[in-house]
Amino acid sequence: MTSPFLETPESAWVASNALAFALRDRFPVSPGHTLVVPRRLVPTWFDATADERAAIFELVDTVKRLLDAELHPDGYNVGINAGEAAGQTVMHLHVHV
Repeated sequence: MTSPFLETPESAWVASNALAFALRDRFPVSPGHTLVVPRRLVPTWFDATADERAAIFELVDTVKRLLDAELHPDGYNVGINAGEAAGQTVMHLHVHV
């Protein structure tokens, strides 16, 4: 299994920690649309370890602070699609912010 997220150069990341990284969505549905992705290739939230889940949500908070400073949005959507039937198109866990 491969992932386009893992092909993204670190220079394109907007934030990272030991277990995850964040990058802007290549097909944004709103200004600032960002994805938070574990460094390890796991298909869904339910396949991630507790440490990976914590690292992902740590970056969700970081991304929110960055977007607050840059874009001053009125609100946020944070979402996870788990599985093809749920709308997941890349089978590498990612959280939409």
